[in-house]
Amino acid sequence: MTAARVLAEWATGLRPGDLPEEVREAACRHLLDGFGAALAAGRAGAAGPALTVARGLGGAPESALLGTGERGSAVAAALATGTLVHALDFDDTHAGGLVHATAVVLPAALAVGEQVGASGAEVLTAAVAGYETVCRVAAAAPHAFHGRGLHATMACGVLSAAVVASRLLGLDADTAVNALGVAGSQAGGLLEFLSTGASTKQLHPGFASASGILAARLAAAGASGPDSVLEGPHGLYAALAGRTVDAADVTRGLGEAWETTRVTVKPYPACQLMHATLDAVAEAMRVAGLRRVDAADVVEVVADVHPDSASIVCEPAARKVAPRTPYDAKFSLPWSAAALLLDGAVTLATYAPGSLARPEVADLAARVRTVVTSGGAEAEGVAADAPGRVLLRLADGREIEGRVPRSVGGPDRPLGDAALDAKFTANAGGPAPEAAELARRVRGLAAEPDLTTIVALADRLARPAPEVHA
Repeated sequence: MTAARVLAEWATGLRPGDLPEEVREAACRHLLDGFGAALAAGRAGAAGPALTVARGLGGAPESALLGTGERGSAVAAALATGTLVHALDFDDTHAGGLVHATAVVLPAALAVGEQVGASGAEVLTAAVAGYETVCRVAAAAPHAFHGRGLHATMACGVLSAAVVASRLLGLDADTAVNALGVAGSQAGGLLEFLSTGASTKQLHPGFASASGILAARLAAAGASGPDSVLEGPHGLYAALAGRTVDAADVTRGLGEAWETTRVTVKPYPACQLMHATLDAVAEAMRVAGLRRVDAADVVEVVADVHPDSASIVCEPAARKVAPRTPYDAKFSLPWSAAALLLDGAVTLATYAPGSLARPEVADLAARVRTVVTSGGAEAEGVAADAPGRVLLRLADGREIEGRVPRSVGGPDRPLGDAALDAKFTANAGGPAPEAAELARRVRGLAAEPDLTTIVALADRLARPAPEVHA
């Protein structure tokens, strides 16, 4: 059978009781993290264009437009929520596929789940089907989409959203196969934003989530799609990744080996490909007993970088030293490493527009030299799960090395529950009864009768923070 057929039959036949406890817990953790990222973006007004367009699309009031107090069609809501989750680049990443899994799963699950009045257990089951789909489809061709200038989150995420929507709409396997086939014709997501610092990448998960719902609705209305959409001669891999991929590469171990448990929670609101380097910088500072440094005290910073990461977060070097926009900075390893050294942390405030103008950060970033690893253990495996190593050369003659086996937040170096809760609370605007209640309900999603309370809480918490006037 084709990969789409296997995925559709598995997803539509999946029952809540089929999910191991660790898979349910992992999915709830990631959904909570995704909610937090969306709340922070809503409070910061970071997804304004998507929300404006979503509010103007009209349609039946099926789902909430978070942070507005309004409702719209499920398609419009998914566009808005997908953009909110990804707007600050603080959402999770599956290292094997280099995809932002929750950014395409949560919007579709929330929008369609609310539309049909699904129970929490049904939404959680659909979400797991979506996680498995996007992670597996992307990981079957590691870095291939990015290598062709495409954002794997959108290219693969549209199929994931179609699976989520198909499951929640109660489509049978044959119709779900058609939904996947239709979804594949909407795959895309150009990485050209890297050349200009534009924010189009923020929209990609919104596009994917909305298009996946459209694909499921079109299939339900009778539209047909090729079941060879993934591995066919003109399918996703051949056309967009330049690869030949067998169906078994996508579906091997489906329902037994769970990719949902292998998604990384981000501790930094920046591109995952430089997280190992940032962790290595933090480790070097710890070894040296430094909470932060003065720019004048650093002669040079040398960072080893995986070859697949270099073209995205290190090149062109001149542009990375002086980012033009917050999104530019989030994809600059030299600038972000310099900010970490000077500030002692990398947070949402690091990438605020006012922060980019600091000459001392650009000055130090110019002394961050990257060395592309080639061969040996340093370059093995996927870029997002590579080790990190930096060498700090200080003016007093010391050379301090920082090494980490991989970045924090993934399955082998997980972010603990306390750290995850702290991240969510900060993204929700600080400790408050409503934030605590939302976290409790998302962690216990399987027991919720529907999404009504969760959506109401998220809607209120995502509203822009009031301006403070002197």
